[in-house]
Amino acid sequence: MNKVILMGRLTRDPDVRYSQGENATAVARYTLAVDRRFRRDGDQTADFIGCVAFGRQAEFAEKYLRQGIKIAITGRIQTGSYTNRDGQKVYTTDVVVEEQEFAESKGAGDQAGGYQQSSFRRNTPEPTEAVGDGFMNIPDGIDEELPFT
Repeated sequence: MNKVILMGRLTRDPDVRYSQGENATAVARYTLAVDRRFRRDGDQTADFIGCVAFGRQAEFAEKYLRQGIKIAITGRIQTGSYTNRDGQKVYTTDVVVEEQEFAESKGAGDQAGGYQQSSFRRNTPEPTEAVGDGFMNIPDGIDEELPFT
């Protein structure tokens, strides 16, 4: 079984690109800083893990994820390799994101920043900020647009 569960903070905004062709697919890459459970003097306190999301998960990352936001993801490890410009073989290891969700409320992280509010489709009403409880008001009729249930 190949299953990964991580919780950490984004080190920078996701890098989102779209595949070429008739059915362009969103591809989002980001790095999670995941705190180590035990710390030794002189050792780093976090691991920096590369993640890649495709399709609706990538669109969600583009829309809502920003540097400093704490998220929890599930996915699988995927390895690969390529030859760089110098002719050297480079090996890669990424987590392919299957699910991602917020791991703290909007105001909990000092660097979490705000959510960028844009719609998956331009004619969809945008969510509005709620007062006091930390949840956004979601307009009626966009249930099929949400990347989570």
